[in-house]
Amino acid sequence: MTIPFLFLALFLLMFLGTPVAISLGLAGSLTILLFSPDSVSSLAIKLFETSEHYTLLAIPFFLLAGSFMTTGGVARRLIDFANACVGHIRGGLAIGAVLACMLFAALSGSSPATVAAVGSIAIAGMVRSGYPQPFAAGIVANAGTLGILIPPSVVMVVYAAATETSVGSMFMAGVVPGLLLGGALMVAIYVIAVKKNLPSMPRATVREWLSSGRKAIWGLLLMVIILGGIYSGMFTPTEAAAVAAVYSAFIAIFVYKDMRFRDSHKVILESAKLSIMLMFIIANAMLFAHVLTTEQIPQQITSWVIEAGLSPWTFLLVVNIVLLIAGAFMEPSAIILILAPILFPIAVELGIDPIHLGVVMVVNMEIGMITPPVGLNLFVTSAVTGMPVTSVIRAAMPWLSILMVFLILITYVPSISLALPRMLGM
Repeated sequence: MTIPFLFLALFLLMFLGTPVAISLGLAGSLTILLFSPDSVSSLAIKLFETSEHYTLLAIPFFLLAGSFMTTGGVARRLIDFANACVGHIRGGLAIGAVLACMLFAALSGSSPATVAAVGSIAIAGMVRSGYPQPFAAGIVANAGTLGILIPPSVVMVVYAAATETSVGSMFMAGVVPGLLLGGALMVAIYVIAVKKNLPSMPRATVREWLSSGRKAIWGLLLMVIILGGIYSGMFTPTEAAAVAAVYSAFIAIFVYKDMRFRDSHKVILESAKLSIMLMFIIANAMLFAHVLTTEQIPQQITSWVIEAGLSPWTFLLVVNIVLLIAGAFMEPSAIILILAPILFPIAVELGIDPIHLGVVMVVNMEIGMITPPVGLNLFVTSAVTGMPVTSVIRAAMPWLSILMVFLILITYVPSISLALPRMLGM
């Protein structure tokens, strides 16, 4: 009776329009109150205990670093550098937008932040150069999903915390898939640009390329600091996130000088609001996951899967279907926190590498970011461009096929995700 009530309460609350975080927490709390010997006062303790994880401290720091990068003009310099590199190719501005999304993703760890920062500049620039606005919006909405695949990724941090896996291994596992997806989008853009005779920019001179690189180098160095610090053993991922936050504030205020020191409190406040919202979702999702664990649901499902004789191939197919449906309606972190504790023991029992499972889940969450009705990238792109959300959906859908093919490739060719971690002995 406990589990049917838990899920019935969750779906009923969501159907009534209750925010996902509150639905998760309230469904878990009602289940504990009605079916558990725990006292009411234990609910508050559970909320703190379930989210009390050292790894999760990286999230507010990465969000703060991303906020300083967005506000401090780093995105504009990265776009200029990307255009100097590839702008002369047919469809070069669009290819440059994808490259800029990849670079900014490696700084922010957030998909919506990537769309907001890059889209606000790149889409307007493409439209001025003669690109159709829906074409430009669709590209940035899809390329922005790389924000949660290319490290550092907030969603990867959440997965690592939920499954007790290595954050560093997850970050490394996202590098090759991120480069592969970005490359696939660039190739598709080039093919379409040649067919439709889309414009290109004059080839940048060596001086222009060096100048744009010099201006962007301070932002690009952050990738070296984060990833180099983690894999050299100098920082833990959480410490790297803290260093990234301080460094991004320094270059925004004192190097680029796009922001005054007295304005920094506004960035900190907005980042704090976002961190509180995300940590509230995480705390409630972990309370929900606690009820699942207490009722031994993951163990029961694992036993059922093993008895049913599901192969790893079939299991991963089911995982993708479930995650694609869930991604259309829920926030990525909440999905990870609810489903990872269920899927993780099954994957281990079937011989699937936990890191590979994590990357598969993250790629599904990418697709969820551009899947209606709750695809966050769609709404961010709409806000940036002024286009109706329905128009953004139509613009993004043709590119979704690339992400679906990519998902199949990542799911059934685990070496793509695991090659780099194994090479580094992780």
